[in-house]
Amino acid sequence: MCVSVVVQFLAILPMTGQSPAPVQTHCSVGLDIAVGVAELMLEQHLGRIPTPPLHSAQAIGQHSGKCSQMSDTPSNKAQLSSPSYRLPALDTDFILGDSARGVRFLLEYQKAEEALRQAGIVSTIVVFGSARLNESGGGESAHWYAEARRFGQITSERGGALDHGGELHNVIATGGGPGLMSAANRGAHEAGAPSIGFNITLPNEQQPNAYTTPELTFRFHYFAMRKMHLAMRARGLVVFPGGFGTLDELFEVVTLQQTRKMPPCPIVLVGSRYWRSVINLETMYEAGVIDIKDLQLVSYVDSAQDAWSALLGAGLRVPA
Repeated sequence: MCVSVVVQFLAILPMTGQSPAPVQTHCSVGLDIAVGVAELMLEQHLGRIPTPPLHSAQAIGQHSGKCSQMSDTPSNKAQLSSPSYRLPALDTDFILGDSARGVRFLLEYQKAEEALRQAGIVSTIVVFGSARLNESGGGESAHWYAEARRFGQITSERGGALDHGGELHNVIATGGGPGLMSAANRGAHEAGAPSIGFNITLPNEQQPNAYTTPELTFRFHYFAMRKMHLAMRARGLVVFPGGFGTLDELFEVVTLQQTRKMPPCPIVLVGSRYWRSVINLETMYEAGVIDIKDLQLVSYVDSAQDAWSALLGAGLRVPA
């Protein structure tokens, strides 16, 4: 199935009766079919042709055959109301079913990808950190919030996130939630730069923070697709103190770097005392489970400014 067909479908459902703007597709196979389906669904949306009702019909085989008649013409009401007659793209029972899981994966990839391309996002600096540490918290909570906020501002001002000929480089990207994620997005917002929020649907619903750019605020159902988007454009990873979710995301990128499955991406851990007490890579090396060169995959700093300097020292490219 061509993703662009689905994108065509999504694009031709305007909120008003106005004709939709043309959508660029990147799939040469089946383009005529995609356009035909799109036109049909637009006609249905505008009320020019009837749309099959979406309520369930009686099970196949239970139709008695005693159709109501009008001028000796059998009624096709049962056929029109059958779930099998629904257009697949308009059939939510089908789209949300087990067999269409692959289609939903494609949609989660394509929707964010289209928006990021249209916004001119070339590269990102990903910031991870606890959702529980905030500006008014006790202990070191307020300190790390201020440092994450400062890092978002420094990176946005110096890294190329402000417009450079229609391209945006080293744009702050977070998980979109509260705490230290919100702090990094806030710093970018205060610098007048866009920032990205890759939110995830959770049992206890995560709300997007108020500082991500609205047009770059996404929500995912699948962790795997969310992680893919976090890594795809990343040219640096800066990790503030965090819990299980932060560790999961950190080691995802560490493994991709170790196995060379993504372009070089310096990994900077902010809060050396915290991270050295939580993760002891030297112990892993002594046990023979990692190589000595793997110890160089991460660096440790204690401030936003040092984190930025570490990225530059590791070869981060900044547009002139």
